[in-house]
Order: sequence, then C-alpha cells, then structure tokens
Amino acid sequence: MAVDIMKQSIPETRADGKSCPKVGAILVSPDEKYIVTAFRGELREGDHAEFTLLERKNRDKDLTGYYLFATLEPCAPGAHRHPKLGCAERIANARIAKVWIGIEDPDPTVDRKGIQFLQQSNIKVEMFDEEYQDEIRHENKEFLAHAIVRAAETKPTKEIILSPLERQAPNAEIEQLSREALELYISRAKLPYEYNSKEFYKFLLQQELLVHDKQSSHLNPTGQALLLFGKNPRLTYPQAVVKAEVRFRNAEPGIKDFDEPLVLLPEKIEKWIREVIPSTISREQFARTETYEYPVSVLREAVINAIVHRDYDIQQAKIYLIIEEDKIIVRSPGEPVKPIKWDDFKNFKAPSLSRNPKIMSIFNQMAFVEERGIGMREMKSLPSKYQLPLPIITRNEPYLEILFPRKENFIREIIGEDTFAELNDEEEKGLLYLHNKDFVSKKEYADHFKFDDKKAQRHLSKFKKLGLVLTRGNGPSVKYKMADKSP
Repeated sequence: MAVDIMKQSIPETRADGKSCPKVGAILVSPDEKYIVTAFRGELREGDHAEFTLLERKNRDKDLTGYYLFATLEPCAPGAHRHPKLGCAERIANARIAKVWIGIEDPDPTVDRKGIQFLQQSNIKVEMFDEEYQDEIRHENKEFLAHAIVRAAETKPTKEIILSPLERQAPNAEIEQLSREALELYISRAKLPYEYNSKEFYKFLLQQELLVHDKQSSHLNPTGQALLLFGKNPRLTYPQAVVKAEVRFRNAEPGIKDFDEPLVLLPEKIEKWIREVIPSTISREQFARTETYEYPVSVLREAVINAIVHRDYDIQQAKIYLIIEEDKIIVRSPGEPVKPIKWDDFKNFKAPSLSRNPKIMSIFNQMAFVEERGIGMREMKSLPSKYQLPLPIITRNEPYLEILFPRKENFIREIIGEDTFAELNDEEEKGLLYLHNKDFVSKKEYADHFKFDDKKAQRHLSKFKKLGLVLTRGNGPSVKYKMADKSP
C-alpha cells in the first residue's frame, strides 16, 4: 500500500532542475481499524509524506503505539533549518511504536542516521522486503542518481554519529591520502575534478570525508577517508586488512595481506583470486572427487561486501579470505546491521541496508558495487546459475562467516561421517536439494527428482528421523528444509 501511494507523489518545481523523491507513508492503529495514507506533496507542494500524515491529517490525535510505514528513510535531525523538525523527530514525538522503512536515504551524509535516531528513541524499526525496495528504487532512479549532489546541501545541526570513523582521524593530515587511490576514484567515478584541486577537496569536504580544522585552518581526513584513500591505513587502523590464504594438500599455504587503501582492494584481490583459482582447479584434476571451477564474480561480490559492510569499530579483527580445495571461506567482523534480522540474512532474504554508508557510496560511484543487494542475489543464484551448493552463513564471534562449498559431498562434512554413511546416493542428492531451497513440499521434491509419492515420502521421513530437516505446516501441506547445521 505504501509503495502504491508513493507513486501518486506530486513532483515539485525546482529552479535547479533536481528530482525530488516519491514517498508514500501509511499510519496504522494497533487494532488495525484506523489506516491513513499520505504521499509527498499531497496537500501542499514539497511537504514530506510523514509531515502530511502526522501534522496535517492527525495533528490532534493521540498516536501513541501506532505503526508507520514509509517508503524512504525519514529525514534525520538537522535535515531542516531550525525550528523545523526532521521527520524522524516528528515520529518520535508522536510516540509511534514501530516503523517499517522502504530504503535508506541515499545521501551518504544522512544515510541510516534517521534510522539510528528512531532506534535511539526506542522505536522498533524494520526494512521493507527486497522486492519492494527494488520497486521503490526504480520509481526514484533520478532522485537516487542525484544523491551525491544533494550531499553538498546538507548541513546537519544535530550530530548523529554512526561510527567514530566519521570524525577526524587521529593526527591525520591530507598528505596521508594516496594519490593513486584518489586518482582511481576520480577516474572510475567519472568526477569532473583534477587531483589536488580545490574543487576536488571541496567535494570531499561536502561528502564529509574531510573536516575543516578550525585551529589550523587545514582540511584533514576522517577515519573513513583514511580507510578509503590513505597511503597506509593500517598505521592508524590495524584492522584495515584483508588476509588471504590458499591451502592445498601437499603444498605450503600461500599467504597474502591486502592492506592498501580500500578503493584499491577490489581489483587487486580479484587479480589474485584469478591467479589462485585455476591453479587450485588444475591440482584437483588429479583427485577422484568431482570439482568445480568456482565463479570469480561470486567471490568478488562476497569480498567487496565484506569490505563495505564489515564493522570497522571492532579493532584488531580482520577480514579473511581462505581458499581450500573443497571450500572457500569469507570471514567478516560484525553481525548484520540492525534492523536486518539474522534469520533473513542467513536465508538470503535480507533487505539492503548499509553499515558504512559513505564507504558504500564511494564503492557505488566507482562501480565496484553496481546494485544494492546484488551480493545476496549472486550467492542465492549459485544452484541455478552455476549448479553449485548454496553458501552456508554462520556466526563465530566476532565474525560473520560465509562458507562456499566447492564440492557436492560437502554434505558429509556438515552432517558428520556416521550420519552420511546412512544415506545412499539418491538421498545425498535429495538432501543437497533441500539445502539449496527454502521450504519445499513433498510434491515439489518428488517432481524435481521424478520420484513417485512413496519414494519421496520415504526420503523425507528418513531425513526427519535423522534430524536432518526442519518441517513447517501439518498434514498434506507440510514442507521441508534442511536443518541449519554448522560445518
């Protein structure tokens, strides 16, 4: 409903020609008997949907405990000149109990700060499902394309900090930024600036990657700028490294540290992966087990997601990329950022939300991250696109670990040798099918393998007896999914 209402938004007449967002908002009472809608510009040109909903249509109503759905992240404190309030503040003042948000504010200086303000105000927050996020982004593609330009117009008066890295880095000077990294940024992002020009540094200042030191009158880099562009980020942040390792049988492990500026890592790591994966495959050609040449694009997305979304506030914890003959592991510090739910994340259903909006913005401008959520979609496509098993996502504090199996018989490692010995070849393939799927019915299982009803039931009953599957529903409608087993 919120997405449908969003499409009615009335465009504003702006002298600068910039696009304004389409936004829809819905207010729902706890008993669901009172439902009110609003869209941007509905009653007056330029009015935000949340403002129309709360201040125009429900100004004198007690909204304590109500629910609100908004297609765009409510603007954070400081988004408007005093005394105007941001929409997140209006929502908190109205004592709304829970808010569902479509997509985060695309401006990297504001992104997720409205969400954080709501969470700090003890308001529960959830994100729309991915399919709705895609529709919202499609309807707002021009607005989203102007996000970086709008960042220059944002002058927050109330400071909301997502991470200490947003502040000036300790003892950091602009000379500590790498020319190679900055020139690559200018080139890949197709920015209309020259390296070391006043216009370029003003642009970085507007993105809040540089800060103006009042005492010295110098522009100095923030922690995030050092991570992205610093000549040696690890001098200040020891956690800024991707530690890669190759482990072959009968061979010494190959170890490589990638500790350059973050913007230089994607191309360097991809080059290294391309050098390593073929040699791994050629070595395994002598083995008697079936092997696959793992798609580099999937690993590239997994590593880039780790770089962009890891929790850099966890000091000393590094990103790890471990390539073995039967599996590949990407280990990243930090859990999914709230309000992303763990169950949605491990089941590849998580909506898109950035932990590090500024880092995400830079990678997006440089086309390292071409589309939000593409990493999850690439991993989810492994069975259908590459005939490979789905990755296994687990938590091992302080890490989030993604294990990419490279062989079908990885099932043996998950369920244990004794249990695996009780399965025949058909049952092993059946369990792998359940691993790669969400909940499936007996009919879907039978149809996939062209089994008759009795054989499908025999397999599924055996899996249940061995504790290998979860079930949902009862009777003829029962569905099955492989149980979550840590490797």
